[in-house]
Amino acid sequence: METTIKRLGVIGAGQMGRGIAQVAAGAGLEVLLCDVSRDVAESGKGQIASILGKQVEKGKITAESRQDLLDRIACAGSMDDLATTDLAVEAATENVELKLALFRRADAALPEGGILASNTSSISITRLAGSTRRPERVIGMHFMNPVPLMKLVEIVRGVQTSEATYTAVRELSERLGKTVITSKDAPGFLVNRMLIPFLNEACFALQEGTGTPEDIDTGAKLGLNHPMGPLELADLIGLDTVLAIAEVLHSEIGDPKYRPAVLLRNLVAAGWYGRKTGRGFYTYDAKGQRTGSSL
Repeated sequence: METTIKRLGVIGAGQMGRGIAQVAAGAGLEVLLCDVSRDVAESGKGQIASILGKQVEKGKITAESRQDLLDRIACAGSMDDLATTDLAVEAATENVELKLALFRRADAALPEGGILASNTSSISITRLAGSTRRPERVIGMHFMNPVPLMKLVEIVRGVQTSEATYTAVRELSERLGKTVITSKDAPGFLVNRMLIPFLNEACFALQEGTGTPEDIDTGAKLGLNHPMGPLELADLIGLDTVLAIAEVLHSEIGDPKYRPAVLLRNLVAAGWYGRKTGRGFYTYDAKGQRTGSSL
């Protein structure tokens, strides 16, 4: 059965969910932004409005286009409203039990032909699909952070994912202006299978005193031609998220080379998650600008 995606549900109004909602609304889709309460969802929409307001001030978009985009985003505090959507993207914290619970609730709310996608960066799509009554209509739709700027979407096919579901999600991703790559359902998929060991190895180099955070990041930027160093990128992603993905790679693959660095574990235990908490490998001001080194 073909699916025409006109209205998109986004489960989670955090950084990733807000970005997905903004991009989808910007592409002309009607969007339903859901969270634990309507107030939380409205707060997420307010942050989108603030970001777009700055673009208006800089002359990048008009005030009218900003308002048109915001008018296409509705907010909800219950997933029951997903009954009016064609596809829902889950964008919650990288925690398998939380995602399984959300998938069960979203599965119950979505219309029979609706597609259920996850923005997970490492958790098995096959396992998530198995918790639903529509496993053939479950897929991974992994956006990169920040969603409005990053051009890639990594589509992940679970064992049960149908060809029609894959085609519909690929077409939607391209409609959103994204370039698509496709991964089989394996730990870390493609992007994080490469990225997380790199970030983790930078943590080991710092832990062992091989170089300072600044030296490690400058080495990657000027020696490897990367736009960001691994430690500042980890701070941007969130060290809690980096650790969660590293633990999935380590436990699912079983190779000790994927074990997370003790330093990474300690920073997460301290609540130093990076930019979102104001401190990680570096320190940050209220606007997210780097102010110094933590270590």
